[in-house]
Amino acid sequence: MELSKKKTRRGPFTKNSIAFVCIVVSVCCIFVAFISMFRLPEVPVGMYQTAKTGRVSENEKFIGRFGGMMIEMLPEDLAFTVFVPSQKAFERDLRLRVNDGLVGEKMNDTYAIVSRVMGFSAVPRTLSSVMVPVGGEVSYDSISGFPLYITKGIDGMLVVNRIRSERVDIRKGEIVVHVMDGVIMDAEFEQSVQPDYSEE
Repeated sequence: MELSKKKTRRGPFTKNSIAFVCIVVSVCCIFVAFISMFRLPEVPVGMYQTAKTGRVSENEKFIGRFGGMMIEMLPEDLAFTVFVPSQKAFERDLRLRVNDGLVGEKMNDTYAIVSRVMGFSAVPRTLSSVMVPVGGEVSYDSISGFPLYITKGIDGMLVVNRIRSERVDIRKGEIVVHVMDGVIMDAEFEQSVQPDYSEE
């Protein structure tokens, strides 16, 4: 008799604890679904800062939005040198435009292209224009292992793999930025971004 009383005592307690766990799990699921429905869209940091201040510095105009994306991929507290293509070079050589390259589904493709270009054109060291002798040549490997051959003209502008700079020695934290009139890339990547004229 006592044994059956113990079983009946456990029965309601067990049923209540299962009901309690089910209620807690249900409430958590509803809460997660509610939060995910009202999640705000992500805004890149650089775009937010420009929109917030309403002003764009002269250096940011030279670097452009895609160049800014390249720089944001690197840690500001470590020494890097980046040979950033100008906005015109991005449009001319890679057919990337800010108006259509940073919206919707194209954003992921644009990010992939920009990160690939960054791999070809970033060197893990500080390299200002004064460190390159006039008429001399220095060479470094980019972070992707692509060799960069850097010379300097008498006007102080750098030439990297036959691509001339438009502006040199822009500082962003520990990062040195040189704005180039072209895109530094290997032959395979260059061929992959060329327009396919056979489709036309």
